[in-house]
Amino acid sequence: MPSDPTGFWTPVALSRDLPAATVMPARTASGSIALWRSASGRISASADRCPHRGMRLSHGFVRGEALSCIYHGWSYGQAGNCLRIPAHPGLAPPETIRVATHEVEEAGSMIWVAVGTPTSKPPRLDGLIPLRSLTAFAGTAAIEAAAGVKANPDGLVEIDAPTGSLLLLLSAQEDGQTLIHVLLKDDLGPAAAIGASRVAESLRRRAEDLQKKEIAR
Repeated sequence: MPSDPTGFWTPVALSRDLPAATVMPARTASGSIALWRSASGRISASADRCPHRGMRLSHGFVRGEALSCIYHGWSYGQAGNCLRIPAHPGLAPPETIRVATHEVEEAGSMIWVAVGTPTSKPPRLDGLIPLRSLTAFAGTAAIEAAAGVKANPDGLVEIDAPTGSLLLLLSAQEDGQTLIHVLLKDDLGPAAAIGASRVAESLRRRAEDLQKKEIAR
């Protein structure tokens, strides 16, 4: 949740959803990104557009410490610099060919991407166990209304479930949608995890219904 006018951290994915040598699409309040982890485990967040032909880099692939576009194979380093153009193997790509990058941090089993220039590190969320992520076609206000509680400054909404408390970490998207990361306070086993997941899905449906009613007014 934005709290600093100079910038803020947004949680874009669970750490376990991004294994080594993979890339995935992610979204922030300022737009889409290609989130990728190198073969050695380093995480990067790049603008989701190849400068060559505009192909989404999140459709590409990771080899070693580089992210490559699936269209013509142009490869980029973690700093956004172009490393290789396969059609011209002897050419050293000029520094002007670059992909915009975002600051990224991994903390509390979550991956956080900076929007703007945050003045502090992202929340660590120590002791919380990530369960899953889901997208709601509703804003954070509708989710808070459905839950009957406001999010704290870190974007966490705590709700009670039959199997115990769970927390929803909210991440606003650029189109009025919200990415919800479901976190548990304790590892109570598969049955409790399934129950918590169903509670989160039910709350999402209520929030989407509230959003639809608000739009219809």
